Amino acid sequence: MGVSGSGKSTIADHLAKRLGWRYEDGDQFHPPGNVAKMSAGHPLTDGDRWPWLKAIADEIDRLSASGERAVIACSALKRAYRDILVHGRDDIRIVFLDGTQDLIAARLAARKRHFMPLGLLTSQFATLERPGADERPIIVSIDAPVEAIVDEIVSQLNLVPQ
Repeated sequence: MGVSGSGKSTIADHLAKRLGWRYEDGDQFHPPGNVAKMSAGHPLTDGDRWPWLKAIADEIDRLSASGERAVIACSALKRAYRDILVHGRDDIRIVFLDGTQDLIAARLAARKRHFMPLGLLTSQFATLERPGADERPIIVSIDAPVEAIVDEIVSQLNLVPQ
């Protein structure tokens, strides 16, 4: 989890490969209307997000029921959003990719072909509710190379790659 530009897709993809798990990008679950709204520079409302989050939660349940393990990249900026995704399960861990607004703004400015415009970053930071200790988050700084970030996550997960 984290704001746009924090590296969710990149880190999640590398983490999934390292663990031998499936990778899903939460952005794929957005209805077309949400993508159009963000592309036009308008932040999503909670009403826009509920169906999207429910679709991701349904995918988590489907994967779990089939015995598959996955890493899913999703902004999950608010506690209420994470509660929908985790819905009381012990087998789901939240990884918060933590970085400064300046660092992330520089990354977004260099990014090509993504629907999230730089102008929405301020609203994402305003919306962000850092995960609390009761959520058992893994918090990692994004001010490191990708492999070092993945190493830190794997270390905190205490998992052996498949």
